[in-house]
Amino acid sequence: MLARNRWFVAAALDYALAGGLVGLAWLANPELVPGNALRLHAHFMLVGFVGMMTFGVGLHMLPRFTGRALFSERAADVQFYAANLGLLTMGAGWLATSPALAVAGGALLWAGFALFALNVILTVRPWGRRG
Repeated sequence: MLARNRWFVAAALDYALAGGLVGLAWLANPELVPGNALRLHAHFMLVGFVGMMTFGVGLHMLPRFTGRALFSERAADVQFYAANLGLLTMGAGWLATSPALAVAGGALLWAGFALFALNVILTVRPWGRRG
């Protein structure tokens, strides 16, 4: 497994632990976590854990299932940084109650998802270059 794909899996586990901790802290005392803790918890668990795990496993398995090389390893590398920096920035915006920061992070996170979608489409496409 490529190091980048392992980074996605490791990040997913980190988000699961962090998201669970935010949820537990909020359940224990809602004032322990500033800002919108429930939104942060939900996004860390779903986008952070489920999304990053999907990226890591998907980028590893897709070339094996299709028999084709991933269209762009560089795009997958950029995707890792965009998605993670975006999610962390969006979360920081929610904790700091800064809509501008949350929107900037959301845009960067969306860019990471878009890179993944484009890379998958261009890897499995039935036209053009064959792997």
